[in-house]
Amino acid sequence: MNNSESFYYLALSLVPGLGTTRIHQLTREHGGVPSNLFKLPRSQLRRCVSDDIASCIAGGWAVKATETALGEAEKKDIGITSIADDRYPHLLRTIHDPPVILYSLGDFTFVQQPAVAIVGARRASVYGRQVTQRLAREVAETGLAVVSGLARGIDCYAHVGALEAGGKTVAVMGNAVDVVYPRENRKVYERIREKGCILSEFPIGTFPAPQNFPIRNRIISGLSYGTLIVEASEFSGSLITARLTLEQNREMWAVPGNITSPGSYGPNYLIKQGARIVLDRQDILEGLPLYVLDQLRIAAQPAESGASKPDLPPEEQSLLAAVPVDAAISFDTLLEKSKLDLPQLNQSLLRLEMKGLIRQLPGRQYCKV
Repeated sequence: MNNSESFYYLALSLVPGLGTTRIHQLTREHGGVPSNLFKLPRSQLRRCVSDDIASCIAGGWAVKATETALGEAEKKDIGITSIADDRYPHLLRTIHDPPVILYSLGDFTFVQQPAVAIVGARRASVYGRQVTQRLAREVAETGLAVVSGLARGIDCYAHVGALEAGGKTVAVMGNAVDVVYPRENRKVYERIREKGCILSEFPIGTFPAPQNFPIRNRIISGLSYGTLIVEASEFSGSLITARLTLEQNREMWAVPGNITSPGSYGPNYLIKQGARIVLDRQDILEGLPLYVLDQLRIAAQPAESGASKPDLPPEEQSLLAAVPVDAAISFDTLLEKSKLDLPQLNQSLLRLEMKGLIRQLPGRQYCKV
């Protein structure tokens, strides 16, 4: 924390019952300087906040809690940035209720980079996972940061795609940055901590709670020039992020889906409402401001769809043709279709995986990359 006002913003954020909106309001009412609140006598504080909150501020509890939090952050190598800091992300500062404190693990500079959010259903289809990973990889290759929420499904694959490209990715958590959730994403969490940035407005040690996730969604959209929805059911939390994106006057993108699939409801509905249809990364780039494209030095040309593939022997070519890109196919079905014997099929599948052309899914299912 690089200034004294940051200390007092942190202190206010730790006071139970004092939310972000109220902190902004109180700060504005007292000259825009949070430390002014700590100079008021308890009797005067009680005129604008409850007795309990006034006691926390005037009685010294908030200051002690802040000193404890700073000590714990130092032990765990957690960065703490307040809205008073110069390095606070510019785009996030412009939303209606920006968080007063951001906790981070990893490279905080990624939070300050031009970014696109990619979110979607937790129960993602094979199609959704594959499209997400490909688009995230392509977006990251342009130099844009990929922002998501490290949830199961689409969010996780968005981070994985960005990491595969060696690009920037930011995971915005609905819990503290030092708490891994969901547990099955621990490996991805560790990779983002090492190669990207883990971000949260929730204090150190905060465990996930249902009400936290809609709150954090405004940060996902607020850090980004726009949000891409890949899959989302009718009541998906991703549609909350979509609504916040529109309220923040940011770009809205959606990947069209099969009209018979419940996961396609969200993106198809958004497209009807005017969201840009995304078929490749060029559709995303066309929605970005020109100065961002200039900053990234992107030649705004359509992505090459005919990317060269390595030369394949005939049996691998026919096997690759049998593997779908938007669904999974079982090993037994491939054995029947390919007319290869068991050892030949195993060897061919392994070679195609090593060349990055197919991916094995749980249960010996396969799909194209």
